[in-house]
Amino acid sequence: MKNVRHIFFDLDNTLWDHRRNAYLTIKELFSQQNISQNYHIDFEAFHDAYHQINEKLWEQIRDGEIDKDYLRKHRFYDTFLRFQVDDQDLSDYFEHHFLDEILKYNELVPGAADLLDYLKTKEYQMHIISNGFQEVTERKCVLSGIADYFETITSADSVGVRKPASEIFQHSLDLAKAEKAESILIGDDWIADVKGAQRFGIDVIFFDVFDENPQVENLKVIKNLAEIKDLL
Repeated sequence: MKNVRHIFFDLDNTLWDHRRNAYLTIKELFSQQNISQNYHIDFEAFHDAYHQINEKLWEQIRDGEIDKDYLRKHRFYDTFLRFQVDDQDLSDYFEHHFLDEILKYNELVPGAADLLDYLKTKEYQMHIISNGFQEVTERKCVLSGIADYFETITSADSVGVRKPASEIFQHSLDLAKAEKAESILIGDDWIADVKGAQRFGIDVIFFDVFDENPQVENLKVIKNLAEIKDLL
């Protein structure tokens, strides 16, 4: 891929292991509030329900159906409702502490640090383009020790739109002073990253962490980050 000079990474679950860090955070809050003892709820069942609800809400944010305030009001409230617990104060406690507590856990996706080192030696200019909340995107990069790898960091809140909207890609390229023909995106979300990048007109590598195995001609697909070394 001779023409590539700028690499744009999605952050959550592409480099920063949001699934793992969220799991550890919710487990800590679950323990603090004695949920198992007080409500007889199994943690793994609770986390599975949360994951389903949260993923759906993020899809709705991506599609412009809800805003982040709706997500933050409902992701834990709706999870507790699954277990017949209707307690707004308890849900608010989880939500209020979640974004701060999750930054105590900064595990990266396996292979992320090694890949960033490799790409740095190749003198690529690297950037972040995330659908996450602006107030935590940069802190995730700093606290996990990867911020210095990136020339620019774009979060959806700073632009006012989310991937797959073309505007956020254009904003990020403008910020990086990059051209489409010399840019590539690496991400794990089929709609936000792959479809968004293709619609915008830049190359993309799909990080297929859930073994979706898309049958799309000429699409570059990886199962682990180390495979990127064979492409770049």
